[in-house]
Amino acid sequence: MSRATVVIARVVQMLPAPVRRAVVGLVHALPTGLTERVRALVARRPYVPPPPPVEPPDAPVRLFIGPANYAGQAWAWARAVEAHRPDAGARNLAVSGGFGFPADRVVPKTVVASLPWQRRQRAAIERFTHVLIEAELALLPRPGEGVAEEIAMLRRHGIRVGTLCHGSDIRLPSEHARRDRWSPFRDGDYPGQGQLEELVRRNRSLLTELRAGGIPAFVSTPDLLIDVPWATWLPVVIDVDEWSGADEPLRRPVPVVVHAPSRATIKGTDLVEPVLDALAAEGRIEYRAARGLDRAGMRALYGDADIVLDQFRLGIYGVATCEALAAGRVVVSHVAEQSRAAAASAARIDLPVLEATGDTLREVLLGVLADREAARETAAIGPRFVRSLHDGRASAAALSRFLDSNDG
Repeated sequence: MSRATVVIARVVQMLPAPVRRAVVGLVHALPTGLTERVRALVARRPYVPPPPPVEPPDAPVRLFIGPANYAGQAWAWARAVEAHRPDAGARNLAVSGGFGFPADRVVPKTVVASLPWQRRQRAAIERFTHVLIEAELALLPRPGEGVAEEIAMLRRHGIRVGTLCHGSDIRLPSEHARRDRWSPFRDGDYPGQGQLEELVRRNRSLLTELRAGGIPAFVSTPDLLIDVPWATWLPVVIDVDEWSGADEPLRRPVPVVVHAPSRATIKGTDLVEPVLDALAAEGRIEYRAARGLDRAGMRALYGDADIVLDQFRLGIYGVATCEALAAGRVVVSHVAEQSRAAAASAARIDLPVLEATGDTLREVLLGVLADREAARETAAIGPRFVRSLHDGRASAAALSRFLDSNDG
């Protein structure tokens, strides 16, 4: 952000609230191209024209998903629907977040806030038959209008609407702390925990109201069925072939162990790294931390790893675990029994992830080194498990009842 932008923002913040709202409203009402040209000029960067709206596909069933696209999953679910529903087309919109995940349309926050752009996108959305709203976030946020009002508007146009929870938007910290001794919320010092608790309570209240109005809910990981028990699990989707093809693990004398501390507090990096550093100092393993890698870099890192450690705080499994399983790696993580049972029931294969917690990780890793053949047998199940539940087929099936309905 340039110095001029900071100064302007501070001046606006100093204005009386009614004047500030009027100024912001005026800016949002200006033509989108004009406001983006001004922002580019102030920030001393090249002007980039606003992207066009996301238009509906040419299909009887037209699904719109937005606006979060966490881990690229909205895009992946859209592709799964198109691959396994001949009557359906799907599109996703992602508000720019900078992580480089694929999306049908990535739109800067400043453009999404533009009322002229919103009008064009809203007109396009009204030509879809179904909409999935992610993480209780408004697709096209307007002052004084929340998700409930947006859903009501969509339903008035005959559109079938569902909600899709991703995790932190609906996982109540206080409840998680009570049920899992390794919870990052247990000590009450998780960054922003109080605000997160309030947000989740509001989101839960909203989902309860929407449920009473016939709005279905989906969750991206099975642990969230604890938080939204009436929801349908919509499994995450990965490209299994993209992650497969690596050599069999545990064939070298000193195995490579990988951990990605992308969100260290959630991942439990404070539990993992002391164990790995000690084993590396003893010459038993080589530890490689995945930091600052893009998706191609992560694929290469997993492909050259023997053992992948995912997360040790939340007791869940998600996209990162599935990618490591698809790569045929020995995966070690803390996955609660509820999630394991749900996965086994859906896949008809036990989740091939070795269970470990902060106080058992060293023992588990030494067990892998002592019986490499058994660990390789577990790793070999990984690609089959992921194909059975996370290649898109199960996700398209999970959405089938929602997509088969047309009562807005």
